[in-house]
Amino acid sequence: MTDAPTTPATWTAFTQTPERARAEALGNAIEAVLDPEALGVLELEDGSGTWEVGVYFEEKPDVALLALLAAAHGLPDFVISELPPTDWVAKVRRDLKPIHAGRFWVHGSHDAGTAPAGTVPLLIDAAVAFGTGHHGTTQGCLTALDALVTGGVCPARVADVGCGTAVLAMGAAAITGATVVASDIDAVAVDVATANVAANGFADRITCVMAAGFDHPALQGAPFDLVLANILKGPLIDLAPAMAARIVSGGHAILSGILNEQADDVNRVYLQSGFNSVEILRIGDWTTLTLRRSGG
Repeated sequence: MTDAPTTPATWTAFTQTPERARAEALGNAIEAVLDPEALGVLELEDGSGTWEVGVYFEEKPDVALLALLAAAHGLPDFVISELPPTDWVAKVRRDLKPIHAGRFWVHGSHDAGTAPAGTVPLLIDAAVAFGTGHHGTTQGCLTALDALVTGGVCPARVADVGCGTAVLAMGAAAITGATVVASDIDAVAVDVATANVAANGFADRITCVMAAGFDHPALQGAPFDLVLANILKGPLIDLAPAMAARIVSGGHAILSGILNEQADDVNRVYLQSGFNSVEILRIGDWTTLTLRRSGG
């Protein structure tokens, strides 16, 4: 019996700012000066508008130089931590247990074959794209999707806007006869989504494209019967007019990425845009809205 693969100790450094330009400038400076193992400049998915600069090092970084770079760009000092040697295979298996949401059973390849009778298995391995099924927003969307279809809604054309891993697109394809367009603004996410779609046997039913909102030929043409959008409050509000234009009368939208305290604002904008509220589902700190396009 051989030992499981274990990574050596690594170091992480994080700092935050409400200003994207400062975060990106700091990230560029660190990359040029320190040559880190990995670096990310990302907006937090909590709706706060906060940008985080995260850096990973194989050896302990120069703390003084990091502090100097942060100060030069107007950011707080980095919080620096040492990560112990980690058996990542064991960690993934421990942390990413299968998730049961509605009739869906979202699992990694290490849990293949464990789906209980009567569930719909969806294979999603941990990846850089958002959407393993473990977040309250993803669970909320899957649960709302199942409730909608169980209630008799049978969409023929579906869009998953901001698809991440395409777990929602695959859920829709699995329990309906719909064709689905899955889109994301990030090229890596589109690649991950395409791989997941193929691994789950939906390559002939789901098209994955890179697009912002509905700005792609695959998202034009005939309107959709259902649009799934698990993104953030700001983009959801911005998309409301386009959502109304791209959903048939009587069609539905399932929206998440919304903190509980943000739900009323998003709901109000969509009601003003011609939707009616069908269901409001809360899981932890997150809300999922199911809405119906007026008319029909």
